[in-house]
Amino acid sequence: MKEIYSARQIAGRVRELGEKITEDYRGRELLAVCILKGAFIFFADLVRCINTELKIDFVRLSSYGSHADSSGSILITRDIETDIRNKNILLVEDIVDTGLSLSYLSRYLQKKGASEVRICALVDKRERRKTSIRVNYPGFTLQKGFLVGYGLDIAEKYRNLPEICEVDPDKEIKAINQETPYDC
Repeated sequence: MKEIYSARQIAGRVRELGEKITEDYRGRELLAVCILKGAFIFFADLVRCINTELKIDFVRLSSYGSHADSSGSILITRDIETDIRNKNILLVEDIVDTGLSLSYLSRYLQKKGASEVRICALVDKRERRKTSIRVNYPGFTLQKGFLVGYGLDIAEKYRNLPEICEVDPDKEIKAINQETPYDC
């Protein structure tokens, strides 16, 4: 595991993103939508740095399962509960990789009547991008690497790390598959 961004670097960048979002939405109502599960830590820190009228909601998408590669098939497993007609939506994501999930979700929300959909992502990773999705508020931009920590995971592991680290996904999946189940 190799540290890419320290907890201090992340905290500083989250504050900067919060200040920029505050500036852009001052005097306008904003609905910040956390994309579960990966973005929950980033989302909690980010919304505390946004100083304008704000409501929150959550959505959960599935495209990876327990694998390191996206299946390409997007499923909404938890939909937004708030009426989004004529609302300014800020989607908050942990990482934009292929862009397929966010592209799908953005179109879905626009069809449901959102007046504006913008994206804030902790990491904008370009290595496997398959769509021309625009990240309006990128935390960090990378060309490649498989990242874990600060909400990012591989097969549900490492979300609790305070920093963001790069791992070899093949080695991690192999190690996870070889783990012995806990026996009571």
